[in-house]
Amino acid sequence: MSKHSSHEDVSKRLKRAYGHLHSVIEMIEKERSCTDIAQQLHAVEKAISNAKKLLIHDHIDHCLDNAVIDGALSSDDVLNEFKQITKYL
Repeated sequence: MSKHSSHEDVSKRLKRAYGHLHSVIEMIEKERSCTDIAQQLHAVEKAISNAKKLLIHDHIDHCLDNAVIDGALSSDDVLNEFKQITKYL
């Protein structure tokens, strides 16, 4: 199985979110303002959400498209896989 073209970018985004989350924990421990903490938590949520979308879209483009072209899956199987993965969008 070949690596998805987006995996490196997804990994970078998740590492960035991990760093932000670590900062949020420090902010809570230092009793920073709730507004500042909420803002940083929002940034973490967006970073994870964007990484997830990128991964899902790449899966559709890479795996499902190739499965159709290669005939590796039936059209029903591809449609079912598409329905499964899009539940997470």
